[in-house]
Amino acid sequence: MQEPRQGTKQGSTADLAVGCGAGFSGDRVDAALPVVRTLVQRGGPAALIFEMLAERTLATAQLARRADPGKGYEPLLDLELRPVLADCLRHGITIVGNFGAANPQGAARRIVALAEELGLPPPRVAVVSGDDLSVPAQRKLLREALGGGFDEKRFVCANAYLGAFEIAAAIKQGAQVVVTGRVADPSIFMAPMMFEFGWDPLDHARLGAGNGLGHLIECGAQVTGGYFSDPGFKDAPDPWNLAFPIVEVESDGSAVLTKVAGTGGAVNLMTVKEQLLYEVHDPANYLTPDVVVDFTTARLEQVGLDRVRVTGIGGKPRTPTLKVSIGCTEGFIGEDMFFYAGPGALRRAQLAKKILEERFKIVKLDAEEVRIDFLGINAIHGAMSPKNGPEPYEVAVRVAARTKTREEAFKVGREVDGMAVSGVGMTGKRVPHQDRTREIIGVWSSLVPREKITPTLSFYES
Repeated sequence: MQEPRQGTKQGSTADLAVGCGAGFSGDRVDAALPVVRTLVQRGGPAALIFEMLAERTLATAQLARRADPGKGYEPLLDLELRPVLADCLRHGITIVGNFGAANPQGAARRIVALAEELGLPPPRVAVVSGDDLSVPAQRKLLREALGGGFDEKRFVCANAYLGAFEIAAAIKQGAQVVVTGRVADPSIFMAPMMFEFGWDPLDHARLGAGNGLGHLIECGAQVTGGYFSDPGFKDAPDPWNLAFPIVEVESDGSAVLTKVAGTGGAVNLMTVKEQLLYEVHDPANYLTPDVVVDFTTARLEQVGLDRVRVTGIGGKPRTPTLKVSIGCTEGFIGEDMFFYAGPGALRRAQLAKKILEERFKIVKLDAEEVRIDFLGINAIHGAMSPKNGPEPYEVAVRVAARTKTREEAFKVGREVDGMAVSGVGMTGKRVPHQDRTREIIGVWSSLVPREKITPTLSFYES
């Protein structure tokens, strides 16, 4: 039987290093290794966190699992873990990731198999379950949450946002890798802090600080200079070589945010403030499953090159409810593009738009919405775009329609194909390299009573 682990820094003021390995599904697979090497060189307790879920990626994962019960976890799991698994196991760096998505058990089995392929001792892999409310037994709970809005025919999945407590419990029970499904983004980062320092679940100040720090590094390179540069106004050095962040946390929740030395990007007051407020509706009440975070008391101080000290993040008692994301089918989108270049490009694009509008009437396109945009001219701001802009040298025409059936969505690509020989002179038509129709998965959010959700732990070693 595995002996319970003890946080080596409980009751002390020494720090724990928490590094980010990924900030979204499909993130760069070369980003985690430099972080791990830095953690190893630094020494001391450390954790590597992979945050790889969003509402729509989880719904897509549920569809993948329906098609193949062996799938449904992060498709890049092997590419993300293969370079770092050996070093993490060898040096006691705990790995936590919500890369389990719709199939955490499948991800856990794959990690055990990957360790075997690499010739490593079998790791102790924990799975946190209980977030998946897609099972028939939870339909009543979903109907109560949505009132009359629950449609069984359109339903794809439902997942509650779990917190950090079960992850911390798994680490205490000897887990070297913890796999989760839908856990709130900052919670997976806070869990190793909670374990390492022995934070009490009712210590709102420390849990608020821990979740606030998790929020700062959950998006990977966004806090180290990614999604930041505006040339000549805000610049980040070598943005092609951005490193992912590392936060050095003390037992009271104070921390220094930094990154891998010698890499691109920057950690400064500007990058940290932008990420601090990213997707935060109310800075005084940032809701997580573990605690309500208060950013209004936070203090930031530049203490060195690429080192920002973060103190004062507060916390309040958690809410009695948990957020649930519910995926449902919402029809299909048909989409295609074609191009014009040279003098008169915009005039030809405008005529092409008129031709397509009339053709859609002739073929009786049954669409809830149709958009024909000119990329570089009005595709982003639509009717708010300047009316008297300079004459463009080239124009890309994007055509999209939202329909109830795939058959109707298919008409978009078919009519665009016709523009090659029945349209405007000098139409440039691309060769489609992917399906021009796709199913839409809509996401609805609701709240359920916390006591209705029961997280569970299971372990895999072989």
